[in-house]
Amino acid sequence: MTVVLDLLNNDPRAKIRATPRHPEKVNRPDTPILSKPAWIRVKAPGSAAWAETKRIVRENKLVTVCEEASCPNIGECWSKKHATFMIMGDTCTRACAFCNVRTGLPGPLDADEPAKVADAVAKLGLEHVVVTSVDRDDLADGGAAHFAATIAAIRLASPGTTIEILTPDFLRKPGALEKVVAAKPDVFNHNLETVPSKYLTVRPGARYFHSVRLLQRVKELDGEIFTKSGIMVGLGEQRHEVLQLMDDLRSADVDFLTMGQYLQPTRKHHAVVSFVPPDEFDAYEKVAYTKGFLMVSATPLTRSSHHAGDDFRRLRERRRG
Repeated sequence: MTVVLDLLNNDPRAKIRATPRHPEKVNRPDTPILSKPAWIRVKAPGSAAWAETKRIVRENKLVTVCEEASCPNIGECWSKKHATFMIMGDTCTRACAFCNVRTGLPGPLDADEPAKVADAVAKLGLEHVVVTSVDRDDLADGGAAHFAATIAAIRLASPGTTIEILTPDFLRKPGALEKVVAAKPDVFNHNLETVPSKYLTVRPGARYFHSVRLLQRVKELDGEIFTKSGIMVGLGEQRHEVLQLMDDLRSADVDFLTMGQYLQPTRKHHAVVSFVPPDEFDAYEKVAYTKGFLMVSATPLTRSSHHAGDDFRRLRERRRG
């Protein structure tokens, strides 16, 4: 079983939901929401296993990325008792145009959170765990020490569990990346999200080449750590831009690429420019493998942490091979 941990800082959910989810988007003009094609539709959640996962999440007062980011795979993943969670709260300091995670000023870090995450991992008997977070630009190290403490706590409580982290970019946080890498996660994931020409409108708080360099630096610091990155398509990018992005990631020695269809959370978010059909995803996957990636997952419903445990096992086998 694989779980991606996203713990909320003891804030009453009722109080959180009483505040605007995206205050920075309130005055944006509405954008049209296109009807989804047949290949992007999924079954509504509702199995007994899904209900059990929901019960565990609620009883442990966890907040999931599955819910907060409106992931289309929640029915499938929760039915397999795979859930996606974040550390450092549920409020992000960035305001990316594609993201449905709450934005605003986050609360203080919970010093007990690393131990809580580790305890949950041990109790659930997880083989692979993914730890992600919101952006915390308000912190001097962007939350790097908190990531490191969480990794260390999991190692102590559950030494057989492999650990994948999905981090922010630690922009303008000198020494932050080094703290995380020193904690030796098995997989270091940082998503580029889109091609560089779309950063100003899609990911304005980030810098494309900084993110590429971040992934390259991980390999320079510890070549044993697998690196991973993901993008969305359907935001108006051109095919040649996607192929250049693949080359940029391979130049940074990134092992694993994920590609999925962008889905618009609300009318205030960036519009879907196009729905990319499955055969185009297949073509992208084939090209990516020719460029040297060890693993590629490219389907309309691919997300960064989707099938993370199974993918990690295949990734490790391919390196050995």
